[in-house]
Amino acid sequence: MAGEQVQVLSALDVAKTQWYHFTAIIVAGMGFFTDAYDLFCISLVTKLIGRIYYTVDGSPKPGSLPPNVSAAVNGVAFVGTLSGQLFFGWLGDKLGRKTVYGITLLLMIFCSVASGLSFGHTRTSVMATLCFFRFWLGFGIGGDYPLSATIMSEYANKRTRGAFIAAVFAMQGFGILAGGAVAIGITAAFKSRFPAPPYAVDPAASTPPQADFVWRLILMFGALPAALTFYWRMKMPETARYTALIAKNAERAAADMSKVLQVEITKQDAEMGPLGSSYKRSFGLFSCEFLRRHGRHLLGTASTWLLLDIAYYSQNLFQKDIFSAVGWIPAAQTMSAMDELYHIARAQTLIALCGTVPGYWFTVAFIDTFGRFKIQLVGFFMMTAFMLGLAVPYEHWTRPGNHTWFVVMYGFTFFFANFGPNATTFIVPAEIFPARLRATCHGISAASGKVGAIIGSFGFQYLAQSQDPDKVAHGYRPGIGVRNSLFLLAVCSGLGFMLTFLVPEPKGKSLEEISRDVDEV
Repeated sequence: MAGEQVQVLSALDVAKTQWYHFTAIIVAGMGFFTDAYDLFCISLVTKLIGRIYYTVDGSPKPGSLPPNVSAAVNGVAFVGTLSGQLFFGWLGDKLGRKTVYGITLLLMIFCSVASGLSFGHTRTSVMATLCFFRFWLGFGIGGDYPLSATIMSEYANKRTRGAFIAAVFAMQGFGILAGGAVAIGITAAFKSRFPAPPYAVDPAASTPPQADFVWRLILMFGALPAALTFYWRMKMPETARYTALIAKNAERAAADMSKVLQVEITKQDAEMGPLGSSYKRSFGLFSCEFLRRHGRHLLGTASTWLLLDIAYYSQNLFQKDIFSAVGWIPAAQTMSAMDELYHIARAQTLIALCGTVPGYWFTVAFIDTFGRFKIQLVGFFMMTAFMLGLAVPYEHWTRPGNHTWFVVMYGFTFFFANFGPNATTFIVPAEIFPARLRATCHGISAASGKVGAIIGSFGFQYLAQSQDPDKVAHGYRPGIGVRNSLFLLAVCSGLGFMLTFLVPEPKGKSLEEISRDVDEV
């Protein structure tokens, strides 16, 4: 911009890291904590729900969810999330970030509790009620994606902005660990109080009636952290960039930021100057000008998030099946219902602790040093390499004695997903688009990712079925097997690597400079 700049925005770009930044990370991150907690736990409790409601008398194997029910329970939250990302992203740009921020958290709190209270006299009505509340839980979680990312990017300074947004997203790691700890703790308590024999010994007694409380308690606990942060979320002021650039009230923006960031911005400093007049000449999302300036960027952020989530959610949701396939978890019939849940929770928590969670925090530590582009590029490349490393010698990994190394390499795919595109696809859309379209474009990119999650959650459970009809899970048809599925996921990661070149590098630049909200910064 030739001349003056809005001082409140300049002050934000150079502001020192304050205690308020860390408060904002925790408050904004609770939505992602709940998201990860729910994703982690639903993949655990579906095994238990299958035993409780779908065991067939006289069957040599415990009950499992039919394919259509499993797809609905796993996928309905993603459909809700996709809808919430688009709706709340658009609403956040129209009404303001803060105005709709509390609604998303209330939805998550209420629907987490309601999911555990799913009611009905038949298994069909219980599953229908569960799916209903999981849709609206996903709708609230979906709204948190564009709003939390946009709020954090607009609060942060340009030097550490990447780390702050990454830290919000890294709250998913704590959600995963909390899910594992809660599942292990509740299961261990019920196992101790209500011991049960393995299914092969006594099919009926292997699933005690009290098991129905276990999955409900696990799902309901996810509401607690979100509820504890509701008050502070309501106390957060509107972001200065929205107030100054869209609401065009620079004086209010200066007052809000002076209060929370402990910087002095006077009324005279906050005057809009040339920026106010230049920003009036704005273009819309469906304009030729947007297509010329940002069309390639939106294609890049949406396509890379789509491909990442196909691979990431396929592995995340169905890692219990992969562990069973390579023999790392005992056969279901050799365990009681609670034993099976305990073993799966322990295995998935170990993967999260060793691979998933460290990847998040490596991103926080290095994203403002290496940049988003390099981290995403290397992440996709390493995901491709490790998936091929699992797929090519797959028969070798399934032999006794090799299971541990399979799990180690499998953990590395999660490490480089999180120290890579799983974090950067969330961060970049909150930085590179104009303020008046930032939440909308982030919502579109995130919704594209959830399309990938739906493809993964619906497709992988069918594709990963054995090619041998005798080894196919009850209710499924033969698929292409885990090995060929891993090849497909490697292809998705390879395409993500190539499409990363459509995405610009925002490291070290102000949001106005990246998005070209002003002619010159």
